[in-house]
Amino acid sequence: MTSDIKPLDSFLSFAPPLMGEEEIAEVSETLRSGWLTTGPRTERFEKELAALVGAGQALAVNSCTAALHLGLQVLGLGPGHGVVTTPLTFASTAHVIMYQRARPFFADIDPATGNLSPRAVRRFLEEECLRGGDGLTRHRVTGDIVKAILPVHYGGHPADLAELWETALEWGLDMLEDAAHAIGAAYRGRPLGHSGLKPAAAGHLMSLTAFSFYATKNLATGEGGLLTGPEGDLMERARVLSMYGISDSRRIWGRYAPKGSWVYDVAELGFKYNMMDIQAALGLRQLEKLPRFIAARAAHAALYQRAFAGLEDLVRRPETKAGVDHAWHLYPLRLKPEALTIGRDEFIEELRAHNIGASVLFIPLHYHSFYRAALGYAEGSFPEAENFFKNLVNLPVAPAHSPERVGQAAEIAARLLKKHRR
Repeated sequence: MTSDIKPLDSFLSFAPPLMGEEEIAEVSETLRSGWLTTGPRTERFEKELAALVGAGQALAVNSCTAALHLGLQVLGLGPGHGVVTTPLTFASTAHVIMYQRARPFFADIDPATGNLSPRAVRRFLEEECLRGGDGLTRHRVTGDIVKAILPVHYGGHPADLAELWETALEWGLDMLEDAAHAIGAAYRGRPLGHSGLKPAAAGHLMSLTAFSFYATKNLATGEGGLLTGPEGDLMERARVLSMYGISDSRRIWGRYAPKGSWVYDVAELGFKYNMMDIQAALGLRQLEKLPRFIAARAAHAALYQRAFAGLEDLVRRPETKAGVDHAWHLYPLRLKPEALTIGRDEFIEELRAHNIGASVLFIPLHYHSFYRAALGYAEGSFPEAENFFKNLVNLPVAPAHSPERVGQAAEIAARLLKKHRR
């Protein structure tokens, strides 16, 4: 431990949720109502979120993983298909592709943001794929038909959707966005999930967005997620699939009401992905606070930016590109190891010794034993993602923390870095 730098007086945890009396009251009212599972609060939550992001429809489910899985299902992904995505993400992004017996194809990231690089996607398509006379894009080696691009809006910073859509249009690919970190973020003035982010020229190509409401996220329901998309058959089918494949799933929750009916029909093989009203109760009150939460995260990020200003020889601060509104789910600081006498892991341990919780999000997927065995990738396959990960420290920006404590943490982190300057 570095003894001459005083630690915080208590531990600053990495990502605690912020719940108030409003959430407690709403959940209590839900419990008293007798309606615990999918019901009127879930329906209201969906409508308010659809209005917030400007989506044709919104479907509340029990996780972002469920939302992504439903998205791929309704886009028609199955065996013999492939999806281009990023290795710098949590396992669920690629797991859902493999649930469909399809193949994730990784492309490298933009080192400025950690997002999927449009150039890397284009390079993958041009160098590793062929566009056949039938208009389908096939991987040269595996023969899989590449059907979609799945970008992750890393840390709450929107990916470059304009360039990704340009590539998708050229190669005839759909788009499913993983916005697990990015509720409240915007691209070129429109919220992520907005139906208008799909260019009119895309025509028949589909665009869907998945959000997460996990306990650490900007809007928290404990567990929970959302799928947004255009009004129409695609989202209606996702709704059916989210509730066992029951054809009249929009009203199934009302079957025990005075005018309800016990009759139902299972029209196809579906899943148990619905959100409960208890979760939606939390979400409704959290939604009211979302602008305040994001403002607090941005203010915390600004404290770190100021503390690390002038330390460009030691660290790379996160960037915000023009034309985006950042949701600041994460503050990803990257060390410059050649300038320090301490490694990333040791730095995190020193932070912990000074009562500052830090994390590393994420370990690239091709570093995990399952994906190495399943896909054959090895270290060195995606150098930008690997360098990003090896030097990455995510610092606490949760709105549950006061600006005073985050500011103190930022100053301690800066002093530790200066102490270890080579």
